Amino acid sequence: MEAETLAMAQEIDFSMWALFARATFIVKVVMLMLIVASFWAWSIIIQKWITYRKARREADVFDRRFWSGEPLDQLFEEIGPDPTGQSEKIFAAGMMEWRRSHRNDGGLIAGATARIDRSMDVAIAKESESLQHGLQVLATVGSTAPFVGLFGTVWGIMNAFIEIAEQQNTNLAVVAPGIAEALLATGLGLLAAIPAVIFYNKLSADSDRIVASYEAFADEFATILSRQLDS
Repeated sequence: MEAETLAMAQEIDFSMWALFARATFIVKVVMLMLIVASFWAWSIIIQKWITYRKARREADVFDRRFWSGEPLDQLFEEIGPDPTGQSEKIFAAGMMEWRRSHRNDGGLIAGATARIDRSMDVAIAKESESLQHGLQVLATVGSTAPFVGLFGTVWGIMNAFIEIAEQQNTNLAVVAPGIAEALLATGLGLLAAIPAVIFYNKLSADSDRIVASYEAFADEFATILSRQLDS
């Protein structure tokens, strides 16, 4: 009997597709949701990696131009009031407020320093929001995918036990397929969650460092403008 049971178990197809095909409707829906969530997370990871790399490269290029000794007014004329780079946008926000703070007679309107700081802070906040957009999806996938997979596993095991009770047969050939199908849902949940959590932490740290560099630049730029105001 044992040899016959083992032979029957060996004939069962335990490939991923076969496990998915034999699963119940609810478990299939859970698996599809987890697969979609995994692809969604990876698309965000790749997109953010490209975006952050571009932002760092753009910041390095602009820093070299900013500290090259080129007059600030000339640099602003070259990049224009609506540049594409993140660092350039912060610089443009400060320069536009700097120019608006001059009266027709050449004097400065009171409170120019505070307004310039606020203008650059608003620009930094917008860039920070853009950099962090989508990271919430990674956090959501990382925190919920294991539980969604666990729900699919519980549902699958419940149906496996129901099938065992109906057949009144507990041999390996009856038990193994249902348990394997159920555990596949948990595996997919972990497969979606683990990269999402790892890259959420990594990309969040990268975003914070980029924003910190913007804030440091804004402080340095504000110091230069304040020195010109005092002179």
